[in-house]
Amino acid sequence: QLWLNQRQSGQPVAATLTLQPRYWFNPTTVSRNYLVPGSISVIMTIIGALLTSLVVAREWERGTMEALLSTPVTRSELLLSKIIPYYLLGMAAMAMCVLVATLIMGVPLRGSLWVLFVVTSLFLGSALGLGLLLSTTTRNQFIAAQFALTAAFLPAIMLSGFVFEIRSMPLPVQAVTYLIPARYFVSALQTLFQAGEIWPVLLINLLFLLLSAAFWLGLTAWRTPRRLDGN
Repeated sequence: QLWLNQRQSGQPVAATLTLQPRYWFNPTTVSRNYLVPGSISVIMTIIGALLTSLVVAREWERGTMEALLSTPVTRSELLLSKIIPYYLLGMAAMAMCVLVATLIMGVPLRGSLWVLFVVTSLFLGSALGLGLLLSTTTRNQFIAAQFALTAAFLPAIMLSGFVFEIRSMPLPVQAVTYLIPARYFVSALQTLFQAGEIWPVLLINLLFLLLSAAFWLGLTAWRTPRRLDGN
């Protein structure tokens, strides 16, 4: 009533309500809280896809793969010997990234380390499978590296939502991003760092990462020869 009386009398009216915008999960709008988790996906892509794409190709170029295939080694043993070292390297790099992000850069980690471990393992499985597939198929380090840059590294930067917002992309490009494992990894990382364990979001990302890892590792196992005759 007082507000109506002041308005009718022409007196200055003080605002009774003040609207203040508030950003969820990143109220200070610090850009590093958003960019640092996404940049981890690029590092994991370099280790998982780019480095492993050179492994088997280097063996073929040096002629040591023929000697390896002449032994009783099985296909699974051959793949595990190439996957395990780079998986451990990737997990060590993830641990270093988390320490630098939280202790030095001050980025909060609100989710569980165990969930982060599972998410990273699934993404590394996908990246390692793709890298080994390129390495086994091309048998040339230069060609394998070029394919890895095109198929893994560039999509991890441009089509994952790390640099460019996916919803602002053209619809055909948005459809392509559903095939990029880094899209789900970036979404899971940003959720764990900024919001915590939001399971409706994390479960979808975990499912797609699991399917991607199974697809690329299975395809790599199928394409890897067991004997010198290519079978």
